[in-house]
Amino acid sequence: MEISNHARRLIWVIWAVTVPIGLYLVYYFAPPGQINWPMLAGYAALAILTTYFPFKVAGITIFLAQWINLAIFLKYGLFVEMMIMQFAVIPLAFQLKITFNDFYRVFFNSFMFFMVSIISGISVILMGFKVGTTDVFDIILFGFIYQAINMFVNHVLLYSYLQLTKQEHEGFFGQDTIWDFAGLVVTFPFGIMLYLLDVHVGPIAFVLLGVPFFMISFLVRLYSNSERVNEDLNQASEIGHELAERLSGKAIVDLFLSRITKMLPVDYAYIIDIEDGELQFLKAVENKKEVPVFQTHLEILTSVVGIVYKNDNSILFSRQAEWHRSNTDFLPVDTESIISVPIKRNHTLEGILVIASRKKYAFETHQLQILSLLCSYFAVSLEKAKYVQEAVSKSERCGLTKLYNYRYLDQQLEIKMNELLNGELRQLSLIMMDLDRFKGINDTYGHQSGNDILFNLARFLEKEIGDQGILARYGGEEFVVILPNYSKKESVILAESLRAKIESTTFEVQSDLGDLPQIEHVNITISIGVSTAPEDCDDAMALIRNADRALYIGAKQKGRNRVAEYIK
Repeated sequence: MEISNHARRLIWVIWAVTVPIGLYLVYYFAPPGQINWPMLAGYAALAILTTYFPFKVAGITIFLAQWINLAIFLKYGLFVEMMIMQFAVIPLAFQLKITFNDFYRVFFNSFMFFMVSIISGISVILMGFKVGTTDVFDIILFGFIYQAINMFVNHVLLYSYLQLTKQEHEGFFGQDTIWDFAGLVVTFPFGIMLYLLDVHVGPIAFVLLGVPFFMISFLVRLYSNSERVNEDLNQASEIGHELAERLSGKAIVDLFLSRITKMLPVDYAYIIDIEDGELQFLKAVENKKEVPVFQTHLEILTSVVGIVYKNDNSILFSRQAEWHRSNTDFLPVDTESIISVPIKRNHTLEGILVIASRKKYAFETHQLQILSLLCSYFAVSLEKAKYVQEAVSKSERCGLTKLYNYRYLDQQLEIKMNELLNGELRQLSLIMMDLDRFKGINDTYGHQSGNDILFNLARFLEKEIGDQGILARYGGEEFVVILPNYSKKESVILAESLRAKIESTTFEVQSDLGDLPQIEHVNITISIGVSTAPEDCDDAMALIRNADRALYIGAKQKGRNRVAEYIK
């Protein structure tokens, strides 16, 4: 997260009035004694190398330079230890990939190292520690106190910085605190032994302890990196299985973006769809919230998305300076790192994924390959969901009218009745409709004309019902509408409106009974029965029976072309 220019200037001012003056005062009041420069150069080299080659555990970067600082302090005192730590800021800046715009962080790290050194060093000196002592008890006691204060002050300063700059953190006693303490416990004996070996056997101490420790740190770093790659691959495999289990396109898209934003340090994520050669945004998530993005095909082509689209290759940018010339207006202005990966199926480009972070160097090269793998899972899962939905649609739809069939109606009616019984719905009504004298239409104009009437009536009812209820073909020339939260009075009013509109509508059919097919205009009427739960019943099948009874006894037997409600 970027901090304000005022905060940057404040950091520079604080550094200027503390570090140079503080170093001078320490040198003036506590100058170093006799220095073995080759040995000191060895200490400095070891400290710098250890700082430059950290490793990660559980996503936390660990620098194991504390033990070397301890040995330097025990042998040469506060001033020399402070100077070595100041030099260690340089490899740290390279390791953290600090750019010119972030150079204030170098001053902050210098200030933090200075404060950590001076507070922990002065504290143990005031307690009675003598630099260069060979008393093992004093070395262990004051060495442990020195490192404990060192760790605590470092943590307090870092926590205060995150608080002041309003950056995300785990709190004062987060996971990084545990690993800092673990680092202290592990490295403390090495610091003591390095100092004692230096005192008693001289330069061979670096061969016996310093070099092996550095090599172990380096190997742990390599192992840690491979473990992170394996962990990411395992997560990718899990995501692939989860995507395969989803049966709808929307569920797959939602899961895909959700898991990627948890797996990687993602602040912004976008899926661009390719439809008939046109680029368009399918979904955009910024700070874990879905947002609308409106850009034309040409505008998208001039962005980083266009680079992937034209070259059919993935891209990784680690900072804004690498891509800011692109017309990437859809990305927030604080975006730094970007990964964009093509989404392919059978070697055909189906879409493009873009993820971005506010942090520089947020993504690593191996994550590019893992995202490519995930995009393949994603494309295959979408294709499978498409076929599944088509199969489901065929099993739930009437082949003639394209409305829901009896099977789907039965399922939905059970679901809605359970919602009513659980208190999620106030009322549940059902309208059953039946065409009057439909056999006469078939006899007069032919069965195909009868099918035309059913199809056209289905389209008419779809338009009139809209999203008020669930419309289905019950069978033959009967249609049903499920109306959640509709009272009987409201349902009767709707049914009467449908009856009147159908009566006044002329339907066009093509008669096939003559020598030549001809267009005929036909008027039809319907009879309707209405039933409502819970006043009429509390069972799904009873609701259908009641509406059917109202239809035939109250409407059909009393002259047709009318609406009847069920009466107990």
